[in-house]
Amino acid sequence: MPPTEEIICTAEDCFLDLFENHYTYDVPEDLEVSDLSCPVCGGTDCLKPVEL
Repeated sequence: MPPTEEIICTAEDCFLDLFENHYTYDVPEDLEVSDLSCPVCGGTDCLKPVEL
């Protein structure tokens, strides 16, 4: 099963608080949350993975 990750956006002016990212089987091993951008505000340094 491909990995799934919950990510929060911490930008004060962004209304998105949480989203779930579903990866494909061929996701690169070295992919980090910092490689992604918020789907609402476009920020990259405001994304943090949710630790369960």
